Amino acid sequence: MTLAVVLTTDGSADLADRLAGQCRHAGVDEVRLVSDLATLADLAESATGPVLVTGADLVAHTAVLRHLATSPAEPTVALVLAGPPVPGRTAVREDRGQVVAAGAPAALGGEATGVFGGALRVDPANLPVLVAAARAIAAEVVPVGAAAVHGVVDDGPAVDRLFANLVARDVVTFAHRVRLLVAHRIAAADDPAAADDRAAAEAAVAAVDPDRAELRLSVKERDDFFTTFFVSTWSPYVTKAAARLRLSPTTVTMISVAFAVAAALLFGVGGRPALVAGAVLLYLGFVLDCVDGQLARYTRSFSAWGGWLDTMADRAKEFIVYAGLGYGATQAGFRYGWALAIAAMAVQTVRHMSDTWYGAMHDEAARRPPATSGGGFGARLSAASNRVQGDVGSVSYWLKRTVVFPIGERWALIALAAALFDQRVALLAVLTGMVLALGYTAALRLLRARSMRVGVLNTVDTSLHRDDGPLARAWATPRWPGPLGLAVSAVLVSAVLLGLALFGPESLPRWTALVGLGGLLLAAAGTRAVHGGALDWLVPAALRAAEYLFAIAVGVLGGVPDWLVFGYVFVLTLHHYDLTARLEKRKLAPPLHDATLGWEGRSALLALSVITGIAAIGMATLGIYLLVVFVGSVALAWAIRPARAVRAVGSTGVVGGRPPG
Repeated sequence: MTLAVVLTTDGSADLADRLAGQCRHAGVDEVRLVSDLATLADLAESATGPVLVTGADLVAHTAVLRHLATSPAEPTVALVLAGPPVPGRTAVREDRGQVVAAGAPAALGGEATGVFGGALRVDPANLPVLVAAARAIAAEVVPVGAAAVHGVVDDGPAVDRLFANLVARDVVTFAHRVRLLVAHRIAAADDPAAADDRAAAEAAVAAVDPDRAELRLSVKERDDFFTTFFVSTWSPYVTKAAARLRLSPTTVTMISVAFAVAAALLFGVGGRPALVAGAVLLYLGFVLDCVDGQLARYTRSFSAWGGWLDTMADRAKEFIVYAGLGYGATQAGFRYGWALAIAAMAVQTVRHMSDTWYGAMHDEAARRPPATSGGGFGARLSAASNRVQGDVGSVSYWLKRTVVFPIGERWALIALAAALFDQRVALLAVLTGMVLALGYTAALRLLRARSMRVGVLNTVDTSLHRDDGPLARAWATPRWPGPLGLAVSAVLVSAVLLGLALFGPESLPRWTALVGLGGLLLAAAGTRAVHGGALDWLVPAALRAAEYLFAIAVGVLGGVPDWLVFGYVFVLTLHHYDLTARLEKRKLAPPLHDATLGWEGRSALLALSVITGIAAIGMATLGIYLLVVFVGSVALAWAIRPARAVRAVGSTGVVGGRPPG
């Protein structure tokens, strides 16, 4: 249940009543008008759901309040308006969508990026801090180290003082920017310009059609080149039609999956008509993949389940398409069709693991004081990247967006290559693009991460996100240094084993897998080591790469059919994407995570199966077992007992702080 609290002042009764009505129309369950922060603290202390706090000087579309109240960003979201700092109002400085400083304009040293809009939503996780801040201000007690808010804490509007106090208490707050709609804070009632200011704001609100604006807002403000110019130009019409048909975002996601599966089947059949038809279906499936998010934003239908499902469906669709291309290429006589499909799936998964943890590290750096960041070339590189990102629409901006090879570009390249050439060319093209993008992003991120000097893996349940099992946890020692070096060594060992299996002697003994396993298991020694290094965010990606390479090597050594190796690695990717999707959505760990045996346990079973001569049986059995565990975890987490889990995602509960979608 959401509670809205409107902070009233003398002469603001009619505006407060208007805001209260708008809050009710925005879907807020209970609305209270209060005149002091002590009363607000009492209300927040007994609240069981989110609390929306707004001053009585806000003139805005009802949709602005609805968007703030239903924002998928967690745990606290503040309305931030564009424009230069205003005397008597709280200025803010943002980094990666987070409010990292708030206070008087002079206190921000000219680095303000916006102005507090006079409204914020606080989730239950931060309500105790809200209560403490409200009572501290009411008692005129400023938190220690709150010099940055001096001037606003003392004499600003109550809602400004409250917001600045929350930021001073290190509450992670996301900035909710207003686009297309109107939000304006008017002058105080005793200001001679108040009447004119209010009239102008109300006229601006009346001049904008909120439904048309919301439909346009359903499209991401910044998207990739292909999506922006070849999808988002017409996908809002599909979004509007889906809303009229009362389709849910989840239903659209499932339709998108069906299109991708149909495209994969056509790629597997082969022949020019089938390849062209598959390319068209793949494009339409991607359009629907964009529409499900647009529909969620347009109808404000956000849910943890929907966000998780969208993430998992995106990867499953892509890898099913790789399977169709691999099968089709093999049937067309290309010997390495499945091998290319396996490589594409493994490389893309490792890329995504790296993306997830780099984003988490960057968000963590944004929350730290500037003094904790290093300088040098990496810092200059970050500044240059920020300048390019800020130059929206320029050639350099679009090149930067495209060179990382996002999903729209991948799907477009697959569709074009398959329609114009064949499945083999499509796989080679997408794999080449992935490898180049991985090299580009890895080089730049290593430099930038070293300049930030921030650890992030040590802020969460490290063993969980390393995907360690019982064997690794029992073997580990907290004194072992260099967890990244150990993980990279595991990658090298697995790569050498795969190289020997592919290009070594024809009669390479099967016990070689045991030697490779020994080298792989060295990485387990670093399980309990501190993962606070500037580059330790790479550990999960390195362990994923090591496990995938080892599984592929076992398949080659044991003569396992290529399609079965693909299927096994596909199940592994589902398990690993489940972990990262929960991390990004700030949800709890999979209920059956311990039953997955850990990367070292699974690798040991595969090595045992190849040594005993039953590699295919062992891989198939283990793959089916992991799939059953995955489905069971999904059922337990989302259908049967959503409030329970094995371990929390992180000790802070906030990692990878980017708002979804």
